[in-house]
Amino acid sequence: MKQHILPALKLTVFAFVLFVVLYTALVWVIAQAAPNKGRGETVTSKGKIVGFEKEGQRFDRDDYFRGRPSAVGYNGAGSGGSNKGPSNPGYLEKVKAEADTFLAHNPGVSREQVPSEMVTASGSGLDPHISTEAAYLQVKRIAVRRGLPEADISRLIEQHTEPPLFGIFGPTKINVLKLNVALDELKR
Repeated sequence: MKQHILPALKLTVFAFVLFVVLYTALVWVIAQAAPNKGRGETVTSKGKIVGFEKEGQRFDRDDYFRGRPSAVGYNGAGSGGSNKGPSNPGYLEKVKAEADTFLAHNPGVSREQVPSEMVTASGSGLDPHISTEAAYLQVKRIAVRRGLPEADISRLIEQHTEPPLFGIFGPTKINVLKLNVALDELKR
């Protein structure tokens, strides 16, 4: 019995030190090299933190750009997708309702023009980006609500468009929170 307990205790202590102490310390050291020391990249407006760059938020007012729907209610503590597919009737109803909402708030846009990201949640439910196409479809509504020229808002979209990763991987995209903060900073 002694020949089994002593090695088991040694292995337990070794595993504790390796996985609890050393691994945690390594992750902490790596986080210190990350932007904002691993605390998340914040977006500020007028000196006040208004959100995180990598976390989507709900924007329901017509004078703001709308982002992707969220399967988790934009709750960063519980990210995740709906895990429902196109054969699920409930999911199809939700997608149809999101499309109807988008069309109701953006007159002149046809159902065929609505980008998929405006009616479906991302895998995490927290994607902060939309495509440039989705942003341009919202320009007319925002211009009318804010009393701004459409050209000014389109220029803002151009300024905040993020290129694909390394210039080749993925689509161009726009961070909705950053775009809305810049929209608030435009002079009316």
